[in-house]
Amino acid sequence: IVVVAVNSTLLTINAGDYIFYTDWAWTSFVIFSISQSTMLAVGAVYYLLFTGVPGTATYYATIMTIYTWAAKGAWFALGYPYDFVAVPVWIPSAMLLDLTYWATRRNKHMLILVGGTLAGLSLPLFNMINLLLVRDPLEVAFKYPRPTLPPYMTPIEPQVGKFYNSPVALGAGASAVLTVPIAALGAKLNT
Repeated sequence: IVVVAVNSTLLTINAGDYIFYTDWAWTSFVIFSISQSTMLAVGAVYYLLFTGVPGTATYYATIMTIYTWAAKGAWFALGYPYDFVAVPVWIPSAMLLDLTYWATRRNKHMLILVGGTLAGLSLPLFNMINLLLVRDPLEVAFKYPRPTLPPYMTPIEPQVGKFYNSPVALGAGASAVLTVPIAALGAKLNT
């Protein structure tokens, strides 16, 4: 348990930006989605195969969620607004990995292929919904400048990024995720 907890934390933090700061949430969304879905799949699959226990991926994601809530509390204690840090949504994607592991216990390659694909598709979708619920990132960026923000990431034009905080982006993500199961269902009905 200690090994899983320590390694999951190190893997995820080193994979890239593990927290959505509201002031730069949409800019880091793509990097976050790629790095975090990859590390969630790689780390969780490694532990699933190593321990052989379904539920390991969800445990892995829960550790990171708790870790991020602690960071959120630290920023709040420094005087920043409650939603300055948006806690990322890892747990549903990890549950999909665990479900895939349970369904493909006899075929480890299917766990990696199907589970990794499900995590890679679902994690950006869940986090897109998560980010749509927070206040305007640029308003927060100007009102609460972050001392650790590098100069090249300082927002300049208030209108930049407004498009991303829209149902259009959510619809695009949802349709991308739903295409796979709908196509599979169609193929099954045709046979």
